[in-house]
Amino acid sequence: MSEKLLLHQLSVGPLQVNCFVVACAETLEAVVIDPGDDGPRILHVAEKAGYNIKKVINTHGHFDHVGANQQVIQATGAKLLIHSEDVFLLANAQQHADAYGLSVTPSPQPDTLLAQGDHLSVGHLDFEILHVPGHSPGSVCLLSCGHLFVGDALFAGSIGRTDLPGGDFDLLVEGIRERLFKLPNETVVHTGHGPDTTIGRERKVNPFVGDAAWS
Repeated sequence: MSEKLLLHQLSVGPLQVNCFVVACAETLEAVVIDPGDDGPRILHVAEKAGYNIKKVINTHGHFDHVGANQQVIQATGAKLLIHSEDVFLLANAQQHADAYGLSVTPSPQPDTLLAQGDHLSVGHLDFEILHVPGHSPGSVCLLSCGHLFVGDALFAGSIGRTDLPGGDFDLLVEGIRERLFKLPNETVVHTGHGPDTTIGRERKVNPFVGDAAWS
């Protein structure tokens, strides 16, 4: 782990989403990535560590990644960021949750709309935004200090499903191979569900987007 970047991972909600609290080691300013549920747990982690949560970022707008937006923002005054093309999913989160027999707390409206190539500061940390559509139209990945937070775009040995509204298999494969696989092999990939992996591992062995599948 980078000495500049402090990282806490929580598995939240009935679909076991990986939520990340990422902080600058110098300033203790923090961002919460994908607070899908269990807002009090997320806030407890941040409070215990002495973090000042400045931003909440949704890698995409599906209900299981946004359910604690309101709790975290209400408690901290943090700003909400999401890609412009996923605002419709944020607004329709309950409709998506209904398909699973679940409920979700409505999210506040975003304060900032993200786009490819944006850079965000959290303390002294810099996060680069990589737009990788396909799982959803506005799916983004966040890169900082050799850590890549990919939401549901890429998994260890798999990729995000593309059969939901706005999904596109070809776009997802293109985004992963043209944007994510250009990163160094040692880049640590923090996925939206399941275990971490690395860019090098997925480029080598992923059956959907790895080099062997596209050689």
